[in-house]
Amino acid sequence: MPTIFTKIINGEIPCHQIAEDENYFAFLDINPNAVGHTLCVPKKEVDKITDLDRETYLGLMDFSRKVGLAIEASIPCLRVGMTVIGLEVPHVHVHLIPLNEMKEATFTHKVALSQDEFETVASKIRAKI
Repeated sequence: MPTIFTKIINGEIPCHQIAEDENYFAFLDINPNAVGHTLCVPKKEVDKITDLDRETYLGLMDFSRKVGLAIEASIPCLRVGMTVIGLEVPHVHVHLIPLNEMKEATFTHKVALSQDEFETVASKIRAKI
């Protein structure tokens, strides 16, 4: 059964898309730690980051760096944090989180955005890709 991320990639579930190429997809997290919190995923459905082949792993990191630079250029923050946890969805995903305070990296601090705010943030980041 496809993961929720595969359904997002396939357009079955709506998202606020940030970037896409042949192998990777980035979209805003719907339950963000901070404004601009983005998920980068390989289109190939793999459960754990350590199960990725070397080429896919390096490609995901390169894609995530590109998206992270766009976040840094468009969202006021001290830095963009990166984490890979993978317990929520069995599909490798890199969290890119604009950080101004440590609490934003804890996954216990969340921010609420309206659909319009999500789209505004997504547009700002897309413009810097």
